[in-house]
Amino acid sequence: MEWTALALAIAFEVAGTLSLRVAADGRPTWYLFVIASYVAAFAALSVALSEGLLLGVAYGIWTATGVAATAILSRAIFKEPLTALMLGGVGLIATGVLLVELGAH
Repeated sequence: MEWTALALAIAFEVAGTLSLRVAADGRPTWYLFVIASYVAAFAALSVALSEGLLLGVAYGIWTATGVAATAILSRAIFKEPLTALMLGGVGLIATGVLLVELGAH
């Protein structure tokens, strides 16, 4: 259950962040979706923590996956740049989260 809640937290956070881009581009009604998505993300993250997921692990996975997914989806949806250097940074983030996860056990 905790991993499902974490996956939902990530999905809501990414949806909120992508919606923030839309709202900032002159569609202010999207701010309601941004707020709702972030509230849902924190609620789902709280469930993951209450189910026993360690804070350092959950937060690391949540933020790293959110950064990676947002960068990739921003490229696909908004045609924003995603350079080799940026992809390398995403890889380093993923490696760091993996090390935190392995260190927790």
